[in-house]
Amino acid sequence: MHVVTTAGHVDHGKSALVRALTGMEPDRWEEERRRGLTLDLGFVWTDLPGGGTVAFVDVPGHERLVGNMLAGVGPVPAVLLVVAADQGWQPQSEEHLAVLDALRVRHGVLAVTRSDLADPAPVREDALARIAETSLGKVEAVAVSSVTGEGLDELRAALVRLTAALPAPDRDADVRLWVDRSFTVRGRGTVVTGTLAAGTLRTGDRLDLAAASAAGGTAVRVRGLQSLKRDRAEAGAVARVAVNVHGVAADAVRRGDALLTPGRWSATALVDVRLHGSEAPAAADLPRQPVLHAGSAAVPVTVRPLGRDTARLTLARPLPLRVGDIALLRDPGGHRIPAGLTVLDVRPPKLARRGAGRARARELETVTGRPDGAAELRRRGLVRRAELLAMGVPAVAEPVAGDWLADPAHWADLRRRLAGVVEEHAAGHPMDPGLPVEAARRALGLPDRALVRALVRTAGGPALEQRDGRLYGRGTRPSLPPKLRAAVDAVRGELDRAPFRAPEAHRLAELGLTPAAVAAAVAAGALLRIGDGIVLLPGADERAAAVLARLAQPFTTSEARRALDTTRRVAVPLLEHLDARGLTVRLDGTRRRCR
Repeated sequence: MHVVTTAGHVDHGKSALVRALTGMEPDRWEEERRRGLTLDLGFVWTDLPGGGTVAFVDVPGHERLVGNMLAGVGPVPAVLLVVAADQGWQPQSEEHLAVLDALRVRHGVLAVTRSDLADPAPVREDALARIAETSLGKVEAVAVSSVTGEGLDELRAALVRLTAALPAPDRDADVRLWVDRSFTVRGRGTVVTGTLAAGTLRTGDRLDLAAASAAGGTAVRVRGLQSLKRDRAEAGAVARVAVNVHGVAADAVRRGDALLTPGRWSATALVDVRLHGSEAPAAADLPRQPVLHAGSAAVPVTVRPLGRDTARLTLARPLPLRVGDIALLRDPGGHRIPAGLTVLDVRPPKLARRGAGRARARELETVTGRPDGAAELRRRGLVRRAELLAMGVPAVAEPVAGDWLADPAHWADLRRRLAGVVEEHAAGHPMDPGLPVEAARRALGLPDRALVRALVRTAGGPALEQRDGRLYGRGTRPSLPPKLRAAVDAVRGELDRAPFRAPEAHRLAELGLTPAAVAAAVAAGALLRIGDGIVLLPGADERAAAVLARLAQPFTTSEARRALDTTRRVAVPLLEHLDARGLTVRLDGTRRRCR
């Protein structure tokens, strides 16, 4: 299927033309048919000879209904632009063409209607010249009459050529279905419709509903799926679809909401954009509070000019936008289209400091709006892979830790900085040179401790090691002052004579070995701590395991105590320490064996 939108001035025969092409009535409301005036979007379709199915989104042409027109045009890749031979180019012809140019629509056909009432040639030449100056460029033009049928076959052939030239949609892409209608069907519940521009929908799919009525996303399930009023198990882009969703009431969904692939989109209320379009003003000349039209959504925004053609938009409500999205700004009071825009950044930095706006404008000069994973990593330094994908940017590197991606140059700089802060801490705390991992995280401004640990592990990184949640320069040990060294030497001498008779707490206090001093001695490798207030010589645990291995296996705690010539105060934590190291295995409440 292909989807084409109409465009053109009110009463130039858009609805009559698609009615003649399809044999279907695009005006859904009795009032529209009574007044002969399209008020809202209409949807009809037909099979083209040799060209497959084409669905038309018929839009209103009245100047007061441009908002409705924009909801239909936004997601559609091609246009049937209509100008009447007896009236020629009119104000809404110009405004609709400005919309198409702002949205960078590149595929279209011109239909000069009412050719039975006036010579179509002058109007055709004038319209083609105007169209050629926009994103549409050169298009085919066909003179037609919806009354006599003249030119309809030629128009069908032109539409076949138009749809054949459309780029193939990405049916594996993440789904973002902009809702243009929502209603209730008896016995089925909520149904929403829209133009599926990319991706594939299937019955049973779980989706997120990004709705203006909800603070966060709402999970829904696809109960049923129709395209062109036929039930489908799946529908791939590009297609007009009606989706029967479970999990939300129809009155909670409105035009401008969106159905999304779960976990792959992130709504944003702050975006940096670049203006484009043949008539786009400088950013400083934009209305202060225009309306942003993206997909079928229309959201008031506040504009902060940055550079000549760049600006920051603050949205009245979040939208699921991605880098590279095309949208436009409209001045609803002036009934004009100030500018089209390309989304450059959906997660822009805060501009809190003086001069930050000018600096941001300089940075945005190099941003193209084309999703570029390497460039995005360079700008951000660190970013989660899921966040990058939600921004619409491909991940071009493997994570350095968990889901975190890092720019190589930034990662190398972090390694250098980490080595520096560890060295600085060691120099200022000779008795306690190990820098806690959390302190290192704060010093580097990292969002996750896992990144600190990954920096230590990185091949070619600084000569660091991690012990007990602290970072040391490789081989670094605490430097014990003379008085503390003498106290430790006294304990070591006593343990040389009785290796498993740890000094009592009062003896440690007598020597001035406070808990902090003991910790420094342990970190220096001068003592081994096997429990709270219990220290032995380094290597005593392995020597104990060797002694216990000579016992009949398994052995009891009492047998181990006697073999080691120690007290229960020492034997119990020592055996638990041996269990933790895997040197012994506890079999039950009283017995162990050596490995």
